[in-house]
Amino acid sequence: MKIRWRFGVIAGLFLAVFSLYPQLNLIYLRGGEYNGHYAYNDIDEVAYASYVTALIDGRPRRNDPYTGRDDSAQHPQPESLFSIQFAAPYTIAIPARILGIGTPWALTIAGAIAAFLAAFLVFWIARKLIENDWFAMTASLVTLVGGAVFAGEGAMSEVFFDGFSYPYFPGFRRYIPALAFPAFFLFVGVIYRLAARDDEKKNAAWTNAALAIAAFAFCVFSYFYVWTAALAWAGCFGLLVVIFRMDLVKRSWFFLGTAAAGCAAALIPYAILLSNRSATMDDVQLLSATHVPDLTRPPEYVAALVVIALIVGILGRIIDVRDTKVLFVLSLALSVFVLFNQQILTGRSLQPIHYQVFIGNYVAGLAFILAIGLFFRADRPQLRKALSVTAAAISLIAVFWGFVECFYTVRVLDDVNVLRDQAYPIEKRLREIGVGDSDAHSKVILPFDIAVGDDLPTVAPQGVLWARHQHVFAGVSWQENKERYYQYLYYTGVDPEQLAASMKSGRDFVSVIALFGWGRHTDRLSAEYKPLTFAELDHEVSLYRAYIAGFDPRTAGNRPADFALVRADEEPDWTNVDKWYSRDEGERIGDFVLYRLQLRQ
Repeated sequence: MKIRWRFGVIAGLFLAVFSLYPQLNLIYLRGGEYNGHYAYNDIDEVAYASYVTALIDGRPRRNDPYTGRDDSAQHPQPESLFSIQFAAPYTIAIPARILGIGTPWALTIAGAIAAFLAAFLVFWIARKLIENDWFAMTASLVTLVGGAVFAGEGAMSEVFFDGFSYPYFPGFRRYIPALAFPAFFLFVGVIYRLAARDDEKKNAAWTNAALAIAAFAFCVFSYFYVWTAALAWAGCFGLLVVIFRMDLVKRSWFFLGTAAAGCAAALIPYAILLSNRSATMDDVQLLSATHVPDLTRPPEYVAALVVIALIVGILGRIIDVRDTKVLFVLSLALSVFVLFNQQILTGRSLQPIHYQVFIGNYVAGLAFILAIGLFFRADRPQLRKALSVTAAAISLIAVFWGFVECFYTVRVLDDVNVLRDQAYPIEKRLREIGVGDSDAHSKVILPFDIAVGDDLPTVAPQGVLWARHQHVFAGVSWQENKERYYQYLYYTGVDPEQLAASMKSGRDFVSVIALFGWGRHTDRLSAEYKPLTFAELDHEVSLYRAYIAGFDPRTAGNRPADFALVRADEEPDWTNVDKWYSRDEGERIGDFVLYRLQLRQ
């Protein structure tokens, strides 16, 4: 049957709308006061956006937008999480620079395009397996709209339980995994075509092999969790094909081997870059040593249901284990278990929550909906109409749930997105100040608001004294990051007793993350999580007390502040700032005031 591509386009347009919902919501909330900033979907997006801005500005691949310490012959920088995963940000930065588009809108547009392409490619995969356009569209919508559901997260926590609605459409986090998603589904689709050899033409096989290599390489240099998921799936699919369809291997071995060799070759430069990573990268990424199985993740429950259903279907002769389509769906489900349990063999675990939220959930969801399709195949004429009608109904439900996800999960970040948009004019003013200043990247801003400080490098070329995501770049060591936070607390008037009280209350997660790392803040990120004790908190407070007792910005090891940024409606405690700096009268831009600081002699 001829594919009606408009069904894939419809699915893509819905996903693009969902991707744009946070931005449209921010414009609605701000009304006539909207300044033009982008609405972020996840607080980590500020770090990705800052890196994209640096690339648009022509800074080197190994750059640190938070400190301004860029790679140079005089001061070479190690590889960071961002410089290794460079493909996705360059995909945004190069067109943005050519077209003169700033990061806020470049990120927004790229997210919508990525959502459209991912939905279209999932439609294409589903249509290859189940020859029904309605079902393929439904599969696309269910897989991508249901990503949070399959992860056990999102709006359902609040709608059906006494929980918290978060995160918003995890696969839409920009630029990863959003931009890596289309490449992942393209890789999965073309590898399946190579194995099934629906098209006997050699030119088509070569094209598929080339696309597989390109898609895998893009994933490798975009997002660790996506390319390892692609590798896990390919391994499961290849093993099943060898066991049950050796005839396919004999027929397509050359092209599959070529694709495998090309994908392996892409890992060579990746390994070289990884070997030059910064000394603190493993600690920051919470690499853990463990062999403990992990079998309690929601995507695994979904995958287990698929595996059981397929086994029952095979034993009941409803489906055939030698059917390539059955092997394909089974491989998707099995790969989910590989993702969460590879540490049994490797002894290494790296934040498995990212598999749960950013890729494993979507793989499990795709396996789930395709398994349903296998039991109601469109090549059975008596079921074709029923399948189409049912698929149409499920599509409507999926679209409805998509708007539910948007409504409940986007509002969680409404206040901070409004704040960031209020600060956007002052960020643009800082960018104007940096024009023509060869030392702009080295200048330091002291922001009295943490959320604004985290966001500043998205627009402003200057660095910041301290920000929540500063430690993920290679420009500072973990110790320097802590000392910068000490300085931030000191300048903003936080004394040791206040620091101790705020951390012991359990509400000051910012200080816990800054002083102990993300792995001590929550048990979601690391297999080696250990709750903080009051003794550890008191020890850290004593270190802070000793640090500020001997603090002198002239000998601190990092550049003193050049600017201070405060809200116009909040007068901060200037005592410790004025002890070391002289301030000008300040420049008010919108809701914020920018002060120029001069270190006292």
